[in-house]
Amino acid sequence: MGALEWLRLGGPSMLVLGIMSVAAVTLMIVKLWEFSEQKIGDTSFVGPVLQLFEQGRAKDAQARALAVPSPIAKAMVSSIESLCDEALSDAQARERIERDAAEHIERARSRIRSLELIGTLAPLVGLLGTVLGMIEAFQALQAAGDRVEPSVLSGGIWKALITTAAGLMVAIPVMAAAHYLERRVALMKSAMESALTRLLTLPRKAV
Repeated sequence: MGALEWLRLGGPSMLVLGIMSVAAVTLMIVKLWEFSEQKIGDTSFVGPVLQLFEQGRAKDAQARALAVPSPIAKAMVSSIESLCDEALSDAQARERIERDAAEHIERARSRIRSLELIGTLAPLVGLLGTVLGMIEAFQALQAAGDRVEPSVLSGGIWKALITTAAGLMVAIPVMAAAHYLERRVALMKSAMESALTRLLTLPRKAV
């Protein structure tokens, strides 16, 4: 059975699921490309940046971090700037660093929630299509009256169940992709927290 035949049998629900699947694939490609461009898992620069900062070479440390597109590097750049700001107390610098780090993590999570929403709604859309198909099947059964045949009911039921199957086929890979992307963000968050903690524990005299 071809895709067009599935769309015809599933009705409007299948069209909605088709749109959702295209949107999900687009979001996954965009996020994977974004993570690749940002080198989200790269932490090789953390040690050299901390070493430069500890030596009192804050500008060099920032320049080293700026050469890396990672959100961790960006967080380190803004953190060094906060620590070098003499107008800020230790508590104020820490608060600004925590706020900047949270913003970087939130940006990394962008679009993942949209994937999770698609993964949650797809089975419900499929179930709605099945319910509507079952209603049509029983209406046809009622209209047949005494001439009803089991094949009429069974044929209507399997056609109605197509949308439930399609909804699950969309939801399962989308939720798996969302989990994978969320895991990568969680690993980045852990690495970022580790790097910033090490930065904050360096003596302020190094600034």
